Amino acid sequence: MNMSITLKSPEEIEKMRVAGRLASEVLDYITPFIKPGVTTGALDKLCHDYMVDVQNCIPAPLDYAPAGYKPYPKSICTSINHQVCHGVPGDRQLKNGDIVNLDITTIKQGYHGDTSRMFHVGEVSIQAKRLCEVTFECLWLGIAQVRAGAHLGDIGHAIQQYAEKSGYSVVREFCGHGIGARFHEDPQVVHYGKAGTGIELKANMIFTIEPMINAGKAAIRELADGWTIVTKDHSLSAQWEHTILVRETGFEVLTLSEGARKPPEWVKLSS
Repeated sequence: MNMSITLKSPEEIEKMRVAGRLASEVLDYITPFIKPGVTTGALDKLCHDYMVDVQNCIPAPLDYAPAGYKPYPKSICTSINHQVCHGVPGDRQLKNGDIVNLDITTIKQGYHGDTSRMFHVGEVSIQAKRLCEVTFECLWLGIAQVRAGAHLGDIGHAIQQYAEKSGYSVVREFCGHGIGARFHEDPQVVHYGKAGTGIELKANMIFTIEPMINAGKAAIRELADGWTIVTKDHSLSAQWEHTILVRETGFEVLTLSEGARKPPEWVKLSS
């Protein structure tokens, strides 16, 4: 099972730091544009041009085609309200009260950086705000488990326990993933599970943690575009994502930038 998990070299880790920071800087750049009336297609174009013209890197999602999928047509994912993930940018205008996830993956010098954030559009409801907050806390509770010798199940357990205690559910079908020269590598990082189970983490593994948390039930379905995933019960869904390096004594978050949000103060972090 561990055979296909690559441990990254110091040179690879340095490239991953750069790609990760760039991905986060795309989110910093786009933040002021996320307001009522803007289309998701306009956000996609702004991000695309920033990645290509300013950062001189490649937007990984564009034309990405995993087995069984048609090529993804855009450079970012924009998932609004009850869209769970992989929302395809287009003509839809954001409106006051929406919540939206922007998921950015850059390729720089052949290596990937992958991160996403939730954004409030105008004034959002207390319920929507709380879902975004709890999901952010879930992300960091998962990250806090990471160190050499811990297990993947520790991450999933911490996330699931907190989400369900908060009255929410965890999407099962989509998970975090190893990342490096390829967009998706082993291991799969599920956001539920039992502490002490799953593969043992080793220093210099790199993977994403990206919990998708639903306000209602966990069930999802795919839209006719072949990409967009929504909650079956139309409840709101939120997601936050970072790319994480495993260290001997803890972790390093590779997708940080000036505008990246600081971890919740109450989450105990070893790094």
